[in-house]
Amino acid sequence: MKSSSPVVEFISIVIPVFNEEKTLPELIRRTLLACEELERPFEVILVDDGSSDSSAKIIEEMTEASNSHIVGVILNRNYGQHSAIMAGFEQTRGDVVVTLDADLQNPPEEIPRLIAEIDKGFDSVGTVRLNRQDSALRRYPSKLVNMLVKKSTGVEMNDYGCMLRAYRKHVVEAMLSCHERSTFIPILANNFSRYTTEIDVRHDERADGDSKYSAMKLIGLMFDLITSMTTAPLRLLSIVGGFIAFLGIAFGLFLMVLRLVFGAEWAGDGLFTLFSILFIFVGAQFIGLGLLGEYIGRIYSDVRARPRFFVEGVYVGEAVSPLRKSNKSHANQEETSS
Repeated sequence: MKSSSPVVEFISIVIPVFNEEKTLPELIRRTLLACEELERPFEVILVDDGSSDSSAKIIEEMTEASNSHIVGVILNRNYGQHSAIMAGFEQTRGDVVVTLDADLQNPPEEIPRLIAEIDKGFDSVGTVRLNRQDSALRRYPSKLVNMLVKKSTGVEMNDYGCMLRAYRKHVVEAMLSCHERSTFIPILANNFSRYTTEIDVRHDERADGDSKYSAMKLIGLMFDLITSMTTAPLRLLSIVGGFIAFLGIAFGLFLMVLRLVFGAEWAGDGLFTLFSILFIFVGAQFIGLGLLGEYIGRIYSDVRARPRFFVEGVYVGEAVSPLRKSNKSHANQEETSS
């Protein structure tokens, strides 16, 4: 049974942008056409994540166009995709928020299908990329991570890496109330969603350039994913450590029995065996220290309580400006009455 949430009246689209000057005009054209099919008020929030090209300037110019539905959010530097989306969330005024990437691999034409699922009463709608147009070096690690996420969280979602998603307003507000710096939005949203679903969507090749995720950024994203959702790696480390200790004790007893029953020549001189056991323990210790360092580092970042991002400027298009003002005043009235 799904929730009896009201029908969507106002839609916000949040798109993080990083060095996408060549694809931005086509992205906006297709996104606006997809939103107009819904025949409901909407806004498209473009978050420039510290682009070094002219993306920020293009976004600002788009907000100045006649009857523009664009809201531009300009960050002072690059904070990463998920932080940029959170910055966009802060500016949303919609009953439902849809996120998608700016590289046109997520077709904007799929937006009406996500809204249709939200209208059925779901709190969050995820997507699964069919015939994914990424290299094998991106696909197979992604499959492994998706499997680990399902095992760790118990939530049956199959493609956490696809950012084409839709969330009801209360889910977005709940995510904004969380202040940890390391945020993996799909996982966080599932924590606040009672009814979730997934639909299959098309996945296209990049319209221009290469992926903005380098190998190091992908590794960092993987650590964000693992450490932001669970402490299971620490528990697993304890289990692995106990298992290695058990093997070491069992092997020591085995060598002792060989020496007592068959003599010293059967047990060998023990030098290479000692080195083998030593390397196993040293490796396990380094893995443990690395995991502990990740968690301690994130605790340190959260304790400092620095902002996750700094918004340099916000530009609001003519078509959505009245709606945003009325929604703001309504929110202020609710706060005053409470």
